[in-house]
Amino acid sequence: MILNCLIIDDEPIARKLLQEYIDEIDFLTLAGTAENPLKATTLLNELNVDLIFLDINMPKMNGLQFLRSVNNLPMVIMTTAYGQYALDGFEMAVVDYLVKPFSLDRFLKAAQKALELKLLRSKPVTAPAETSPEYFYVKCDGKIERVLYEDLIYVEAMANYVVLYTIPKKLVVYLTIKGIQEKLPADNFLQVHKSYIVNTKMINSIEGNMLNLGSAKITMGTSFYDEVMDKILKGRYFKR
Repeated sequence: MILNCLIIDDEPIARKLLQEYIDEIDFLTLAGTAENPLKATTLLNELNVDLIFLDINMPKMNGLQFLRSVNNLPMVIMTTAYGQYALDGFEMAVVDYLVKPFSLDRFLKAAQKALELKLLRSKPVTAPAETSPEYFYVKCDGKIERVLYEDLIYVEAMANYVVLYTIPKKLVVYLTIKGIQEKLPADNFLQVHKSYIVNTKMINSIEGNMLNLGSAKITMGTSFYDEVMDKILKGRYFKR
């Protein structure tokens, strides 16, 4: 990443030194110079500036007044012979404060701070991952019942309704097996028969084409068998 820099300083010697330092650092490039803040304001409207090296003591408008007067400024590094203004500068969120005369090494450290800040700001903001709800609601016997996914053992399809077998109770719901399957998390719930969906976390053992879910035993359909076995055992079946 390259930072486009603007120098604002009324002293030609100071501008020349800053330009030489900028030329020495590969991630900095000089976009422009100004001998006072008024000219700098025009340049900011014309140039793409990432970082300003700003002197404080200048005629007509000093650096601190400039900071207070301009909205949406790029990053700023103060450069001045007067250390007493450091607190004022940091209160206005400058990146760093260089007291003249400063070495190339000290200048580089300040520039690296600006680069790190630019990189941090350029990172996309990642929205927090949406967490799946731990339960769902169904209508049963005129009431809306909450069902915890972890409590649902299996689903059985009847004529025009399904029965939800949960740990605390059995619920008869007017839904199709296809309709309920579309609402259940595919990672944990698997259709094993045209009439059954099981919670794979509840499977204790497999005997032939029979799934043992505690006190319940569910038959795997012939057309479902291979796919169901693959999904249940994949990566979890240890054998000689």
